[in-house]
Amino acid sequence: MQDFETIFQIAADRKGGPAALAELLEFPKPSEQLASIPDDRWLSAMARAIFQAGFNWKVVENMWPGFEKAFDEFDIGRCSMLNDDDIDALVANRNIIRHPTKIRSVQQNAVFLRNLASSHGSAGRFFANWPKQDFIGLLQLLKEQGSRLGGNTGPYFLRSMGVDGFILSRDVIKRLQAEGVIEGSHSSRSAMKAIQNAFDHWSEQSGRSLSEISRILAMSID
Repeated sequence: MQDFETIFQIAADRKGGPAALAELLEFPKPSEQLASIPDDRWLSAMARAIFQAGFNWKVVENMWPGFEKAFDEFDIGRCSMLNDDDIDALVANRNIIRHPTKIRSVQQNAVFLRNLASSHGSAGRFFANWPKQDFIGLLQLLKEQGSRLGGNTGPYFLRSMGVDGFILSRDVIKRLQAEGVIEGSHSSRSAMKAIQNAFDHWSEQSGRSLSEISRILAMSID
């Protein structure tokens, strides 16, 4: 596994130099800022990531005001109480994408976030306090306790909110394979642990966040 500075230089050379690369990076929000985000915004971001998965992101973006209205601004209490009649009405609503299981996931994730808020004071506090050295544990929790938050949907949701972490895109996986971190599939428990260890090592070595490192790895691939 190469030093991170070497990988950074590969990416910088591809993007026109260190300054040009820096303009393309994403940075996580401070813990205090994450903790202050209202619960309804976490649910909204979850829903957006779920509806964008496998669909045209721009279409979802343009329709999002309709989603906000249809789901009562993603109020946790109201969404957690959606019943079958409510779901049927939403499926008939032409202002949103009428995907029944994705619509149902809003109710299920509202319950999930309500439980987090009950245990930790707010969903924001839960995400703010989760250690980045166990980002893979957070992804597993989203997959197991949330609805439709497996694969890269969970990581994209977290990135959109400013939580420090990585996204295992095709190019990131290629770089991890090139560095000998993983071979073949990245989905096994042992592969995910190796990926976490590699990101932790590069973060300690460079002083950069997991989010920055993830973007740099992606941009180091032709």
